[in-house]
Amino acid sequence: MKKSILYSILGLLAIIGIGSLLIYQQYIASAAVPRDIKDPIILIPTNSSFEEVTTILKNKGVVPNEKVFRFMAEKMNYKKNPMRAGRYEVQPGWSTVSLIRHLRGGKQAPVKVILTNERLLEDLAAKVARFTEPDSIDFINLFQDESYLQEINYTPETLMSLFIPNTYEFFWNSKPKEFVERMIKEHDAFWEKENRLAKAEKLGLSPAEVYTLASIVEKETLANEEKERMAGVYYNRIQQGIRLQADPTSVFATRDFDTPRVTNYHTKFDSPYNTYRYAGLPPGPITMTSISSIDAVLNLEAHDYIFFCARGDGSGLHNFAKTLAGHNQNAKTYKANLRKRGLR
Repeated sequence: MKKSILYSILGLLAIIGIGSLLIYQQYIASAAVPRDIKDPIILIPTNSSFEEVTTILKNKGVVPNEKVFRFMAEKMNYKKNPMRAGRYEVQPGWSTVSLIRHLRGGKQAPVKVILTNERLLEDLAAKVARFTEPDSIDFINLFQDESYLQEINYTPETLMSLFIPNTYEFFWNSKPKEFVERMIKEHDAFWEKENRLAKAEKLGLSPAEVYTLASIVEKETLANEEKERMAGVYYNRIQQGIRLQADPTSVFATRDFDTPRVTNYHTKFDSPYNTYRYAGLPPGPITMTSISSIDAVLNLEAHDYIFFCARGDGSGLHNFAKTLAGHNQNAKTYKANLRKRGLR
């Protein structure tokens, strides 16, 4: 009798065990993340509630059984308010347990923020906001916060010189201040390399002034091969007290970026950025500048040229001159080349 009862109990436990195993296999250990998922990225905004996260995951199609997900979220201590925010990459075939463990662990998939040739701080803010959670207005507000800029030794005019073009990895939910702090580290590391600080000091320029001059060179020529020579022209003008008269600065001053050519309207426009009207460098960069232009200024060519003129032959290169007479001859060559090409 006792044996039969024992066998019955053991049989019942076996049935319960098998049933539990089947339930575990079907609802918990089976794939929650579709094996053919097209977009494996899950974005969980800052200050999201558990209910909001559950909705996000359901809409993403990675919660095939909401009851099981809620049960496991409780058991695995994932449920909290607010939930851990971030950008997460899930793997096809992950179970509910694997999914929760990954989200709970907070190991984010970083985003790549590509900084190239943004002209204005507004453009920079829009670019960064494309890759991160904060809105562009959040970045703009920080970029215009003069008290904060004073803390980091910048002004609204010089702030663009902080940003060195490159590809940077950030967490999607990085705050604007975290972004700027990272850029400060990258900026300082850049200037400490290749003797750049010493080269700037030798020229009598601060890193921000080097960057500003480089931004002018950046807009004057696309040819790396002549950037050092062109930088030398502008440096000679600065040293001799001659106005830079750089067309890109007058365009920047007017914000007439789509103009096909520079006219009297641009060169006579009253702005401290207009180097036709004011001597020396403008208050700050006129664009985010490339590393090649920065290094061209730091390694500028020592010569006696103070003029340059486009060749007009379609090469994109310039002819340089030491005297006004030589410059006038180069201007004639430019016009003649345009006529040969049927452009004048």
